[in-house]
Amino acid sequence: MIIELKDVDYIYNPGTPFEKKALDKINLQVEEGEFIGLIGHTGSGKSTLVQHLNGLMKPTKGSIIIDGEDLSSKDTKMKSVRQKVGLVFQYPEHQLFEETIYKDIAFGPKNLGLSDEEVDKRVRDAMELVGLEFEELKERSPFELSGGQKRRVAIAGVIAMKPKVLILDEPTAGLDPKGRDDILDEIRKIYDKENITIILVSHSMEDIARLVNRIFVMHKGKVALDGPTREVFSKTDELEEMGLGVPQITKFMKAFKGRGNKVKDDVLTIEEAKEEILNYLRSKKDA
Repeated sequence: MIIELKDVDYIYNPGTPFEKKALDKINLQVEEGEFIGLIGHTGSGKSTLVQHLNGLMKPTKGSIIIDGEDLSSKDTKMKSVRQKVGLVFQYPEHQLFEETIYKDIAFGPKNLGLSDEEVDKRVRDAMELVGLEFEELKERSPFELSGGQKRRVAIAGVIAMKPKVLILDEPTAGLDPKGRDDILDEIRKIYDKENITIILVSHSMEDIARLVNRIFVMHKGKVALDGPTREVFSKTDELEEMGLGVPQITKFMKAFKGRGNKVKDDVLTIEEAKEEILNYLRSKKDA
């Protein structure tokens, strides 16, 4: 197990008129190599939760264990934890600051005290993983790039640290459709090649359905639902009560089935829907 939370509470502004309980008795476990989707309405506690996972925030109550290290223990070195858990915030391109792409991605590995050879290897590998051509772009300023490319540089800077867990908070926010699809493809490639644990925070049910194999649904500071992607998205009524939805294609297939068509209604992607409808049409033709 790579992540475990036990009875975690977090209260903003305790003891003041502005006191707010953001996390309420959170209990969850994440196994190494899982791809988790974290969804929930604005204010549900998603961002507060992920900032606890690398020690940026400390719980008011409860314990958090990352790869065997208890974050509340005085013996735990937070630098070690933050090397294991890479957090990519929304609009991470705002954190770019070096004069070249190479220097920006190399910043983290250099601070680990690695040799120049190891730093160079990590920069090359990270750029390849996020789809950036090393020789073509290494000396370019990150500020000359498109929004999608800047975001890739920022993600590469975290990947170059070789974390065991990668947390991505709304990684496609503000991108055009092509930029969004490109980033999602690169995230999938990172997961497939590196076999690291990924937690993806997103408002897009389509993105979640396309990528993850398990979902945590946050609601009013609690984990309201936890299960495999298909199982969670089958609970349409519960999700809608929390102000959430299901992928549009799932909604369409439920309505299509509701009109008397004998199809599966738990599809998650357009590709699955296409196959299901074609099979249905063939079965009608053969009947």
